[in-house]
Amino acid sequence: MCSHDSSALSGAAPGATVFETGRLRGRRWVAHDLAALLAVYGDADAMRWVGDGRPLSADDAARWIEVTERNYAQRGYGMFALEDRASGDVVGFAGIVHPGGQPEAEVKYALARAHWGRGLATEAVRALLHCAWRDFALRSVIATVSPQNLVSQRVLLASGMRLLHERTHDDGSRTLVFGCSAP
Repeated sequence: MCSHDSSALSGAAPGATVFETGRLRGRRWVAHDLAALLAVYGDADAMRWVGDGRPLSADDAARWIEVTERNYAQRGYGMFALEDRASGDVVGFAGIVHPGGQPEAEVKYALARAHWGRGLATEAVRALLHCAWRDFALRSVIATVSPQNLVSQRVLLASGMRLLHERTHDDGSRTLVFGCSAP
C-alpha cells in the first residue's frame, strides 16, 4: 500500500508516489496540480465542510502548494494528490497535516464532486493511516468533522477511526474529533 519509507519521502521528488490502492495513486504535489486544486477546493459545495466554508482563491491555492512543500521537507508528509490509476486524472487530495501548528497529526481529504459516492475517500484514508504508522512513524492520528457532515463521519468510521470527543469553539460551533492509534 505505502510505497516508500519516511526517510526516502523526505527527499523525494515532486510527483513521487506515496501510496497506491486498487483505484488510487497518492503522490506528492507538483506545480501543475494548481488547476486540479482549484477545481476541488474552489467548489463552494465541496468547501462547505472545509475550514471557513469559503472556496479557495488562486492565490491561496498557490500558497498552499508552497506550504505543502515545506511540510514534505519538515515532516516527510503533508497533502497528496489523488490520481485515478486507470486514467491518471487527479480526482482529489488527501494527506496528513498539522493545521495551525497543532501537535496532533490530522487526516484531511477532499474529492472533486464528480468522484463523490464511490468509496474513494475511505480508500484514501485507509491508505494514509497505513502510511502514518509504517512510513511516518506516527503513533496516533485525528480527523475533525462537522456534526452535520454525516458522509465524512461514515468515511472515518469505515476507515477504522472512532469518535473521541466533541470540541466546542469560542463562537459556539462544534467539531467532532475522531481518532485512532497505531496497531
